[in-house]
Amino acid sequence: MPWDWLTASWTSVARIAVSAIVIFVWLLLTVRVTGLRTFSKMAAVDFAVTIASGAVLATTITSSSTSVVQGAVALGVLFGIQAAFAKLRRNDRISAVVENAPLLLMAGDQMLHDNLGAARVSVDDVKAKLREANVLRSADVRAVVLETTGDISVLHGDGPLEPDLVDGVRGADRLEHDGSS
Repeated sequence: MPWDWLTASWTSVARIAVSAIVIFVWLLLTVRVTGLRTFSKMAAVDFAVTIASGAVLATTITSSSTSVVQGAVALGVLFGIQAAFAKLRRNDRISAVVENAPLLLMAGDQMLHDNLGAARVSVDDVKAKLREANVLRSADVRAVVLETTGDISVLHGDGPLEPDLVDGVRGADRLEHDGSS
């Protein structure tokens, strides 16, 4: 019948409901054990684990070929990988290999077009982030940084920029730290 794709048996509906409840409870328990960082976007690995966890949940809930046990094991492995990377990143040499460094996109009121191009970020993307950060004048901008998570941070205000805030940011040598940016 052409309408079969719109229907489901009560058995499959019950399986989906039970799978959703069980895997969701497992997710909550696992997150409780692994900590608040589990779904943060502090590093690329954290972001990847968040995306992969969503895929595992969806597959476990909706696919009859993936059991709840398989989904629970997959989530446990993902969170274990994340925890291992968090520990490994404490070593500067390993961190340099597995993580990108943040990238300076604006130094004061100057767009750094070479860095924008390297990061595949447009001037309009940066302007949107400036508006989102309530920047009223370009002269108030101290720095705009593309973080390792893909987020864009806007540092602005009247005072000078403390060098520690941009330590480890690629291109930070292009900033002035005396407040005259």
